[in-house]
Amino acid sequence: MAHPTTLLLAAPIALPLLGAAIYAAAGWRRGTAFTGAGCAAGLLAAGIALAVRTSQPGAAALTAGPLRADALSAYMLVAIGAVALLATAATPSYLRAELAAGRASPRTCCRHGVLVQAFLAAMALAVLAANLGVLWVAVEATTVITAFLVGQRRTRTALEAAWKYVVICSAGIALAFLGTVLLNFAAAHTPARPGLDWAALAAGATQLDPDVTRIAVALLVVGFGTKAGLAPLHAWLPDAHSQAPAPVSALMSGVLLTVAFYAVLRVKAIADPAVGAGFTRALLAGIALISLAVAASLLLAQRDYKRMLAYSSIEHMGLLALGAAAGSRLAITAVLLHILGHGLTKAALFLCSGRIQQSTGTSLVAGVRGLAADQPVLATAFGLGIAALTGFPPFSLFASELGIARAGFSSGLGWVTAAALLLVLVIAAAMAGHTGRMLLGAAPDRGPAGQPAGAGTGTAHRRLPAGTAVPLMAGLVACAALGIAAHPVHQLLLNAADTLIGAP
Repeated sequence: MAHPTTLLLAAPIALPLLGAAIYAAAGWRRGTAFTGAGCAAGLLAAGIALAVRTSQPGAAALTAGPLRADALSAYMLVAIGAVALLATAATPSYLRAELAAGRASPRTCCRHGVLVQAFLAAMALAVLAANLGVLWVAVEATTVITAFLVGQRRTRTALEAAWKYVVICSAGIALAFLGTVLLNFAAAHTPARPGLDWAALAAGATQLDPDVTRIAVALLVVGFGTKAGLAPLHAWLPDAHSQAPAPVSALMSGVLLTVAFYAVLRVKAIADPAVGAGFTRALLAGIALISLAVAASLLLAQRDYKRMLAYSSIEHMGLLALGAAAGSRLAITAVLLHILGHGLTKAALFLCSGRIQQSTGTSLVAGVRGLAADQPVLATAFGLGIAALTGFPPFSLFASELGIARAGFSSGLGWVTAAALLLVLVIAAAMAGHTGRMLLGAAPDRGPAGQPAGAGTGTAHRRLPAGTAVPLMAGLVACAALGIAAHPVHQLLLNAADTLIGAP
C-alpha cells in the first residue's frame, strides 16, 4: 500500500486525470457535467491538507519521488484549486448555453472536459515538481493543451489566436529550456552537483558560477515570464483570452499566469544568493514597468471587454514582478496574497464576461449598454469585480497592492514604485470608464425572441442562471473575505514567503 504522504502528493495530479478519463469514457452528459467540479474540489481539499501539514511549526517539506511540497507549493495548490472550482462549477451552465445556441456540440463539450482536467493536472504537477526540468515539462504541456481550448470555437479569429499563442509561448518556453540547460551546466561544475532539484540548487546557490548563472536566470525569467504574460513576449495573452471560452479564460488568467510566475519566484530564490539580489531586482523592476506601461497604453482605447480583462492580467502580473523585485518578506507575502485575490476576482469577471457575450451576442464595449437595468445581478457582479480588480477595499487586492507599494518604497525602488502607481491609476480610470458605459444607461430594445436588437445569435435572458451566479458570487465574496481577514491563510503566507527568502 502506498504511503499516505505519497497519496497526498499524488492526489492533486491524479484527481484531474481521473476526471479526464471519465469524460473521455462517458462523454459530456447530465450525469458527468459536474465531474470536473468534483475533481477540482478534491484538488482544493488536497491543497488544503498539504497546507495544514506544511504550516505546522518546524514542519519539513513533504517528498515522494519527483514530487515535493513545501508551504509555497501548498499555497499555490490552494490557489489553483479555488480558481478551478469556480471555473468548473460554472462550466455546465456556460456549455449548456453554447449548445442551445449551436456554437458547440456534445463532442466539443466532451473534448473541453478532457482538456480542462488535463490542464489542471499539468498545473498541479508544475507546483509539486521537485525538479526544474519537470516543472518545465509541465508548463510546456499546458501550451499544447490550452492551444486546443483557445481555438475551441474554430472560427478564424479563434484559430489565429491559438496559433499566435503556440508560437509566442513556444519561443518563450524555448528560452526557458536554454536557461535550464545553462543552470544545469553551472550546477554540474559545483562540488555538490545538485542537478536541477529546487532545494539542492537553493542550498548550493553560492557555489554556482555567477556569469553562467546570470545568463541562465535572465533566460528563465524572460521565458517563464512569457507564459506569465509579462513584457516583452506578452502579445499572445489578449488574443488568447478574448477567444477562449469564458471558463478557460478564467483558468488561464487565474492559474496559468500565476503558476508561470511561481516558476519565476523559484528561480529568483536561487539567483539572489548566486549572483546577488541586485541583478534580479533590476530585471524584474524593468519588466514590471514595461508591462504596466503596455497595459495602460492599450487599455485607454480598448473596445473589447474580454481584451480589457486580458490587458488587466498583464497589469497584475507586472505588479507581481514589482513585488518580487522588492524581495522583502512583506513584498513576497503581498505577492502571494495578490496571486490568490487576482485569481478569484479574474475568474468571476471572465465568467461574467462569458454570460454578457452570450446574452448580447458581442464582446464589444460599444455593443453593451444598460446592463444594470437589463440584468442587474450580472451587472452588480461585474461592477464589483472591476472594483476589486482596480484595488478598492474591502477586497484583498487592495491589501496586497498596498503591501507591494509599501515594500517597494522601503526597499530602494521608490521611483519605480511611484511610476507603477501612476500607471495603475491610469489603468483604473480606463477600466472604470469602459465599465461605466457598459453598465449605465437605458436597457436595449429587445427583439421578439427576447434578444437585444442586433444581437445576432445571442441568447439573452434577464435572469442569471444559478450555475453561473453562485460561482462568480462565491469568488467575489472569497476575495472580500480575504481582504477583511486573511487570518485563515496568514501563517501559510508567511511560511510560503520564508521558503523563498529564508526565515527572518
